[in-house]
Amino acid sequence: MRDYLVRVVARHDNVRGLACITTRLVREACRRHDVYPTAAVALGRALTGGALMGALMKTGQRTALKFEGNGPLGKIVVEADSDGGVRGYVGNPHVDLPPAGGKFDVAGALGKAGLLTVTKDLRVKEPYRGIVHLYTSEIAEDIAYYLLESEQIPSAVGLGVFADASGITAAGGFLIQTLPPADETVIDTLSRRIETLPPVTEMLHASLTPEEILDKIFEGIPIDVLEKRALTFRCTCNRERFAKALIALGRKEIETLIQRHEPVELTCEFCRKTYVFDVESLQALIEELSVRDSGIQDN
Repeated sequence: MRDYLVRVVARHDNVRGLACITTRLVREACRRHDVYPTAAVALGRALTGGALMGALMKTGQRTALKFEGNGPLGKIVVEADSDGGVRGYVGNPHVDLPPAGGKFDVAGALGKAGLLTVTKDLRVKEPYRGIVHLYTSEIAEDIAYYLLESEQIPSAVGLGVFADASGITAAGGFLIQTLPPADETVIDTLSRRIETLPPVTEMLHASLTPEEILDKIFEGIPIDVLEKRALTFRCTCNRERFAKALIALGRKEIETLIQRHEPVELTCEFCRKTYVFDVESLQALIEELSVRDSGIQDN
């Protein structure tokens, strides 16, 4: 099944819902980062949560989620845009812990103490940033806790990723939000229904589509489909950005690199693509600095 997301709204109530399949993009991210099973599930949940959060953004906006804990994973960083592009990485990809209660021990890998930082690039002067303590370190509950505490939006988040010896076999999730003045009866109905839902991984292995997951949640409540969008692992890195990072080091540091007579290799944390700057490329950056500095002096 292809990766995609569906966004709906209750026809007569202030409730919105999103559900998605992310198996392919999670699989691609895990392949690029060579992650072990527990780390793969943690990263997959975060990527799926990022895709759901990104779908709430307006055109051209981006959101970033950074989970930092005191466990062996260290951190998980995910970025998502309003057009279905998602990328991410984990601090230590080679983490695999024994199961906890028959499930992947994501909380143990991330660590029970830590922070979730959500940054939103709204295309205004300064990005919005909200920070909360990790609630359960299971990813889904942490996102729901952030939405309630930082944005004051009651939310239910379900995320599921399954990995076996062959890799990622299923990934997806849902996000349900109530906006004032939502009907309390509808809220109670949805809350009870979500509590009795099968695990997300179980629904995915049963080949339920995002539409069918939302139909189970909103059964008996009329909904309208607002949008369907494709999701994909997409990195925004490029050679120009890394060149700017080298220029930011300053002339002296670049000259030191040139004196080593060896190419400089820079690797993107998100997609693991490597950019090579040979001596000639570094000298070109020095020339660019000279032109820029002379322009400043002329002014």
